[in-house]
Amino acid sequence: MTALRVVSPGLNTTVQDLGRFGYQAQGVPVAGVLDPVALRLANALVGNAPGEAGLELCALGPRLAVVGEGARLAVVGPVRLTLTRDGESCRLDHDRAHLLRDGDVLALGAVEGAATAVLAVEGGFDLEPVLGSLSTYSRAALGPLGGKALSAGAVLPLRRPHPSDEPCLLLAAPFDYGAGPIRVMPGPQADRFTDEALALFLSSDYAVAKDADRMGLRLEGPGLEHRDGAGIPSDGLVAGCIQVPGNGQPIVLLADHQTVGGYAKIATVISADLPRLGRAVPGTRLRFSAVSLAEAQAARRTLEQAVAAAVAALRSDGGGLDLAALYSANLVSGMVSGEEP
Repeated sequence: MTALRVVSPGLNTTVQDLGRFGYQAQGVPVAGVLDPVALRLANALVGNAPGEAGLELCALGPRLAVVGEGARLAVVGPVRLTLTRDGESCRLDHDRAHLLRDGDVLALGAVEGAATAVLAVEGGFDLEPVLGSLSTYSRAALGPLGGKALSAGAVLPLRRPHPSDEPCLLLAAPFDYGAGPIRVMPGPQADRFTDEALALFLSSDYAVAKDADRMGLRLEGPGLEHRDGAGIPSDGLVAGCIQVPGNGQPIVLLADHQTVGGYAKIATVISADLPRLGRAVPGTRLRFSAVSLAEAQAARRTLEQAVAAAVAALRSDGGGLDLAALYSANLVSGMVSGEEP
């Protein structure tokens, strides 16, 4: 069996695909990767279908040992990578594929400048889907590996017994997620807020709070006033809904959001900007702008065109991993002790 063995798990590393759809009526959240763009690009780098499950790394990644016939993998996102082979260590680049062999240990360190990064492996993980998906929803222990984050000693079997002979690919440039205000469509309960609150929401800066997680981003900023209290009859929720509880502080719902909720929603983030929010770290300052349905649809088309262009621009490095060159130019001393980088 070829597999990745978890030497150390990182802070909150989970198996995620694009989500578990079709079960919200039964109270099962969609879950899925916070940054679907990164997952799609990582899969493209190793020749997988866009929705193949990978590992989502949050803040600090795991240390993984290759067992068996080797593996081709790719990491997309600003994470520090260190490979240890035969007792010597070197740094590797993210946003590209690497060919690893039996006994190699890959340490995925801090994710810098974003909340998450994604690792994909050629052929995907040989794990049993739960309700048609390999996404992990930890709050209900739903998904592969008991529905939990990685733990030390866990083994992730790979579908491919050995990597292909294809050349390693890399992104031509880091993906541009865009900048500027997060675009929203007002509602569905915008009428539950005062006119002043709506204007304040669209003209103020908000900061991502420290207790942000996969369920949602709690924001800190000017309080938003309801017309007649925050509560509404519970109704369905989608990723990007912006609930405003009684304290007036908005909460942007993300992948692990509950299926129904009873707080009024002032606006909903358009799908094209959700990957940006999936990367937001505590302290990130956000501003919102209102767009129409037509503008939201156009933005989604633009995002899809950008992802397709990034995949079309993938280029070969001309071969596999040149360890000799890496060791001579980028050797990392003191990395053989097994300590986290």
